[in-house]
Amino acid sequence: MLTEGVSESLGQAVKALSNLRRKFLYGAFLFFGLTIFYYFSSPRILFHLTTHLHQKLAFFGVFETFLAFLKIAISCTILTLVPYFLWLIWLFVCEVFGFKKRTGFWFILAGVILFYGGATFCYFVTLPYGVKFLLSFQRENIIPRIAVGHFVNFVGLFLLAFGTIFELPLIMVTLTKAGLLNPHTAARFRRHAILIIVILAAIITPTPDAFNLALMAVPLYLLFEVGLICSRLTAK
Repeated sequence: MLTEGVSESLGQAVKALSNLRRKFLYGAFLFFGLTIFYYFSSPRILFHLTTHLHQKLAFFGVFETFLAFLKIAISCTILTLVPYFLWLIWLFVCEVFGFKKRTGFWFILAGVILFYGGATFCYFVTLPYGVKFLLSFQRENIIPRIAVGHFVNFVGLFLLAFGTIFELPLIMVTLTKAGLLNPHTAARFRRHAILIIVILAAIITPTPDAFNLALMAVPLYLLFEVGLICSRLTAK
């Protein structure tokens, strides 16, 4: 019975991906076009980032600046297309679990608010404190020279990571609605959730001090509690 259920779910997932093939192709063209657009704007975006974080950059390779601008363009494209990605995810979930497509507006709206809320929190709170702490180890004979490629990787990955992690309540509600998560059972493992959140925050945050760890762990735990509340309402 279990094997048949897994096989049926996999079959539905494959069918859903097949039905969304044209939308994936359209998204690929959109991704390519926006990447070109943002590439020509990437020098101004990089200037804004360096001004915001009070950093001066250097490059140590012939192609490093070009690749840095390309990474900025790709990151900005991903950030811009978040609503489109959420729409595709919702269509996929509807195909697999049989959700009503008309409720997708609230799914996408909640996902957009949570993602951009997490990215904004990272941009204005975590990154400035994290960069300041990491560069506080400089000495008179150790002066930081930050490579533009490493800087872009650092900022881009953290913005995308924080935005994705802040989707936790939406993920919990969707799993509850699909019958894959019992919020009452999950609430009993709150201590385990706190431990996992702290470990995850320690991995994601750029600094090892308790203050910056709390900047990530506390909001994430609050999101977990919000997810539990919304999941219980969904279950009812």
